[in-house]
Amino acid sequence: MADSRQVAGRLREAVGGLRGPQNAEILRLALPAFGALVAEPLFLLADSAIVGRLGTVPLGGLGVASQVLTTLVNISIFLAYGTTAAVARQLGAGHRDAAIRLGIDGLWLAAAIGLVVLAAGWPLSPLLVRAFGGTAGVSHEAITYLRISLLGAPGMLIVLAGTGVLRGLQDTRTPLVVAVAANAVNVVLNATFVLGLHWGIAGSAWGTVIAQAGTCIAYLLVVSRGARRAGVSRRPDLAGVRSAAFAGASLVLRTLALQAVLVVMTAIAARQGDAALAANQVAMRVWNLFVLALDAIAIAGQAITGRYLGADDVAAARAATRRMIAWGAVYGVIFSVVLLAIRPALPPVFGLAPDVRRLLLAVLVVVIVQQPAAGVVFVLDGVLIGAGDQDYLAVAGLVTLAVFLAGAWAVLTSGAGLVALWLAYCAWMAARFATLTLRVRGTRWLVTGAVRR
Repeated sequence: MADSRQVAGRLREAVGGLRGPQNAEILRLALPAFGALVAEPLFLLADSAIVGRLGTVPLGGLGVASQVLTTLVNISIFLAYGTTAAVARQLGAGHRDAAIRLGIDGLWLAAAIGLVVLAAGWPLSPLLVRAFGGTAGVSHEAITYLRISLLGAPGMLIVLAGTGVLRGLQDTRTPLVVAVAANAVNVVLNATFVLGLHWGIAGSAWGTVIAQAGTCIAYLLVVSRGARRAGVSRRPDLAGVRSAAFAGASLVLRTLALQAVLVVMTAIAARQGDAALAANQVAMRVWNLFVLALDAIAIAGQAITGRYLGADDVAAARAATRRMIAWGAVYGVIFSVVLLAIRPALPPVFGLAPDVRRLLLAVLVVVIVQQPAAGVVFVLDGVLIGAGDQDYLAVAGLVTLAVFLAGAWAVLTSGAGLVALWLAYCAWMAARFATLTLRVRGTRWLVTGAVRR
């Protein structure tokens, strides 16, 4: 009885934390960020539906090529996250011109990395695609799509950096508008090229490249206008570009650790059979849908924390962190309740076979249990990125990866099933929770000033 009262009291305290004066600021940043995050996956589903009309083989090729591109983009996510933190810190210090200068350096770095990705990815496309072990037909379609899409790599990475600039300047509405417009154009172009002009999967790739180029131009125009108003040169500053590259190294390591978990999850599930692989993919899609809302709060955490620390306001940074932890925990509980309610209805939505359905329902129990902890993990990850604490995040990422790999190895060698694999994933999330909360309880992450040293 006492335990239940204690839990209820903590929940009331968390909800009370959602009534603070900083809520409006968190919502102002998080809601548009959530809209922008949701826009792309929704329109990607439309792209899949269009290519799916060409048949199973082109759709399989799209899936393989998209996974390669997604991996490349995720590795370069530091262009958005690192830029957000650096720009927000300068803005908080009252140096708007320096904030925009950092943003321009990030854009030039993104363009350089994009050109490297294009130059390396073009000849390596067959090797990257065939590593997935698809049929000859699927591989042929994937190579076609990937090589065309790589032409948009510089634009894709510039968009990441441009998004980081605007988020750092506390603007998440412009990225929302641009994302919705660009993805709508993408769907129209893909439908025209694939279904109207009968260009096949190449039409889908060209539609995406053109839409991505338009998005890139939009961000360049917005940032260029801000630079002109602030009297900041738009030419590259080689020292600044080098600094942005070195600052992003730790975030790349952190991201690689996160991606390794997902790759290993898929690889082990594939070795457990088709039913396990199918159930794992559906569970991941359900998980990712709820993650988007939590990630929106994390994005707000990046922008808000960076600005407060740049303004030497440690008390406000701590207060905002407490607010966002409460948001993450409460939303995690809400998501658990929602998932529990819709869990029985999910298998029919995906038209799953009985063996896949049983596995999915069991795995979703693990997904439901870890939602509250995941809510806190995503918030604290965003807060520490905003604080510029990337070195700690990189080390913590490697430590928690080791925890997951130990569990995954036990699953693989013992022949345990998919539920055990997701329990290993749950242990990884618990390890992240422990490392992040331990860090935030201390003071070493609270480095103030325009530049973190």
